[in-house]
Amino acid sequence: MKDDVPNLKDFDQRLRDEAHEDLADVINDGEPTQTTQIIAIYGKGGIGKSFTLANLSYMMAEQGKRVLLIGCDPKSDTTSLLFGGKACPTIIETSTKKNLAGEQVEIGDVCFKRGGVFAMELGGPEVGRGCGGRGIIHGFELLEKLGFHDWDFDYVLLDFLGDVVCGGFGLPIARDMAQKVILVASNDLQSLYVANNVCSAVEYFRKLGGNVGVAGLVVNKDDHSGEAQAFAEAVDIPLLASIPADDDLRKKSANYQIVGTEESQWGSLFAGLAEQVSAAPPVRPGPLDQDGLLGLFDGSDTGAGVTLEPATDADMRGSNAEPKPTLEVVYDDA
Repeated sequence: MKDDVPNLKDFDQRLRDEAHEDLADVINDGEPTQTTQIIAIYGKGGIGKSFTLANLSYMMAEQGKRVLLIGCDPKSDTTSLLFGGKACPTIIETSTKKNLAGEQVEIGDVCFKRGGVFAMELGGPEVGRGCGGRGIIHGFELLEKLGFHDWDFDYVLLDFLGDVVCGGFGLPIARDMAQKVILVASNDLQSLYVANNVCSAVEYFRKLGGNVGVAGLVVNKDDHSGEAQAFAEAVDIPLLASIPADDDLRKKSANYQIVGTEESQWGSLFAGLAEQVSAAPPVRPGPLDQDGLLGLFDGSDTGAGVTLEPATDADMRGSNAEPKPTLEVVYDDA
């Protein structure tokens, strides 16, 4: 039983080694052998990226496109929506099990299909046991070994968690893996804060010579209050679609039902989104500063008018603020 107890010193060293690994050679920079649109979709956790992507990919497949959907969110909810609530084995957990057994990972171990959509999940480490960004990098390394650059797809859609800022989650932008980024947000400050952060990342890497741009914004759970539309206008990116805050959509999403199909009353909405996603060119956004972002909202929502009052040393000491004797020697002026 003693051998089953992990050596914490070794575990700590593995984490340190992982954090210092050189990422320069992770991504293959060679010319792709197929003409494929690789699109990274970013948004705040829980904002509806996976709902949007699962239905978008299904609609694209109905339109005759070859689509690969890759979940890059540790929650692994992208494929759960596509596969009716069933969680498919993630690349990271499958790779770990196969390595322990001395076996190679095969495509059929990690890639599954429904309605013409091919889908897989990268997954992530268990809580406190590794870096999610490194998990993303490891997943793409394995995809390359499986032949990623030779696969024949019209679209590869990457579902990325936008409110994680470490390097692995920024790979599509930092390494020019994707041609364009699409943002998903709603009319709330936190989701637009994340969208603005992604715009900042895109602009930063463009200044360093990158080529990735933002193709536009999808407003999910749109209550027509207008903040998301105002954000899109302010950062100079197009509005691709508005998905309403409708109870029917909420229930169908909660029950893992696909609505991005011609048989659904919402089919035309996702058909229009598919056309926009295909045609929208990547553009350079103009990210907002903090005051500009807060300015999109009514002052009562953001706390406008609050003045920053500097704290003093006496404030910090509280009841211990009485002066203490000093050993400093003070000389009288000569």
